[in-house]
Amino acid sequence: MKYYIISGERSGDLHASNLIKALLKIDPSAEIVGMGGDFSEKAGQKLTVHYQEIALMGFLEVILGFRKVLKYLSIVKNDILAQKPDIVLLVDFGGFNMKIAKFAKLNGFRVHYYIPPKVWAWNQKRALKIQKYVDQVYCILPFEVDFFKKYGVNATYVGNPLLDELNGFSPHEFFYQKNELSYQPIIALLPGSRKQEVMNMMRIMVDMVSQFPNAQFVVAGVKNLPKVLYQLAEEAGIKVIFDQTYDLLHYSTAAIVTSGTATLETALFRVPQVVVYKTSSLSYAIAKRLISVPYISLVNLIGEREIVKELIQEDFNKEHLSTELNKTLSNSVYRGNMLQGYDEIKGKIGNQEASIETAKLVLKSLS
Repeated sequence: MKYYIISGERSGDLHASNLIKALLKIDPSAEIVGMGGDFSEKAGQKLTVHYQEIALMGFLEVILGFRKVLKYLSIVKNDILAQKPDIVLLVDFGGFNMKIAKFAKLNGFRVHYYIPPKVWAWNQKRALKIQKYVDQVYCILPFEVDFFKKYGVNATYVGNPLLDELNGFSPHEFFYQKNELSYQPIIALLPGSRKQEVMNMMRIMVDMVSQFPNAQFVVAGVKNLPKVLYQLAEEAGIKVIFDQTYDLLHYSTAAIVTSGTATLETALFRVPQVVVYKTSSLSYAIAKRLISVPYISLVNLIGEREIVKELIQEDFNKEHLSTELNKTLSNSVYRGNMLQGYDEIKGKIGNQEASIETAKLVLKSLS
């Protein structure tokens, strides 16, 4: 079988790579091509396009980079026609992949979607396009199935792929020594995995550090981003460690986390956190008008209540961040309630291995 898999951004690439491994385990002769990143390539995918070539975030940024997106859409579409895969498997990356879904379906290809767009968050009628152009959806959030079924979408909950990663993780025994850290309590700073995110988050995180002299702050860096993005932290004497996020979370007392997949990862490690997010003023103004959910973090969305504090846009400032972090560190009742919320989330997610479950369902559909 030939699988055309498309993922974008680091988290999507990571989840796609686990799906690729699961597919190859069940179907060892599989040929896997398409668009992804370093993780997917290492897992066995032959890349036509690396996602970093078109990585964009925010409404304004996407608009300004639209010509670049069109260029790579054309490249991927032509490659699908040339490759003639048995199935087009889309992973996350909604804005790009929904355009591919329409193209692939209209050209007679079978289309499945693993980690579908979060259409429940804004402009929910987009689910009708998924119903029209996608044959099967594999959901990773428990509440998504009921939402999609209202629109006639074939949707199945397969578990959350973060559990695949956590199940395979074992902490580095000499983490402190390896990274030349002291034995002061660690507060993890997770500024994001995209260039614009790190640029938007880092300064406020760094400005707040001096108010907590009895802790050591450590930045979770991403190796494939320009190192200059972390210069501000390094100049302030803050340790930056690259591609060791799970080890960092394992040893951390608390964390400040940019909204995204990392908020759920932090919760699954049972690390109390403050969730932050800041984008351009125009992007935020547009998003605020469109988004129809009460929270931005996966933790609160899955829990259906405020489990962690979210500091968004203007609320994400040095003063508010210091107040919330101090509360997280010093108020045992507050920490305990947060950890209890984490346990509730773990119960809702379940123990299914998402990549293996998805691979089995994909193979079953092709047989």
